[in-house]
Amino acid sequence: MSILQSIILAIIEGLTEFLPVSSTGHMIITSSLMGIEKNEFTKLFEVAIQLGAILSVVVLYHKKFFDIKRVTFYIKLLIAVIPALLLGKLFSDKIDALLESPTTVAVSLIFGGIVLLFIDNYFTSGAISDEKDISYQNAFIIGFWQCIAMIPGVSRSGASIIGGMQQQLNRKLAAEFSFFLAVPTMAAATGYKLLKVYKGHPEILRDKHQLLLLGIGNIIAFIVALLAIRFFIGFLQKYGFRLFGWYRIAVGIIVLILLQLHIIS
Repeated sequence: MSILQSIILAIIEGLTEFLPVSSTGHMIITSSLMGIEKNEFTKLFEVAIQLGAILSVVVLYHKKFFDIKRVTFYIKLLIAVIPALLLGKLFSDKIDALLESPTTVAVSLIFGGIVLLFIDNYFTSGAISDEKDISYQNAFIIGFWQCIAMIPGVSRSGASIIGGMQQQLNRKLAAEFSFFLAVPTMAAATGYKLLKVYKGHPEILRDKHQLLLLGIGNIIAFIVALLAIRFFIGFLQKYGFRLFGWYRIAVGIIVLILLQLHIIS
């Protein structure tokens, strides 16, 4: 992977992490189009730079994240992240295998897009508009919804936002809680991935060029994500999910065509 390729992937990550279009799926497709070889480092890169994007949430919502008086806020996040920690540990190897499959991404994009076309009509309004009113049970169930995104192409933000709406959160709060939940989730995923690499392929973490790529990727993803979050919240409140649904379907179909033409593999 070159520096230019790492920058392109980081921009895509920053733009798509908080949109219901699957950042991981877009990175897998882009990697295939650029001919980037799938190896342990590229798998690490695709997970690790998500943490850079997620840290933009901490900056934008720093008042909530660093208000030690709001203990229940932290408890809800911890409860919500438990399903991902358990299932991520149990299915780690299978998830890694799916990260190599553009076909899985394409099918997931299309199926998820169809869901998004109708989701606004199904969840018309939410009774919960304040984070303080989210119960521990609500948080735990939203955490299970998030786990669907372990399948590349599903979208972590999309799954957890829909989970929030299913638990009667309004669109804005569902999106914000999804952003908050991403912080411990991706911190844990990145930490676990780094540990696996350290144990199995420690040479990666000693390679200065690869460490440089990780650093550049995280910084670029962080900066781009700062802009993307503000856009998404406003767009979601005004227009809902339908446009994202059509986008996912179109991208999924294009990827299937490219696979059939052997342009990507």
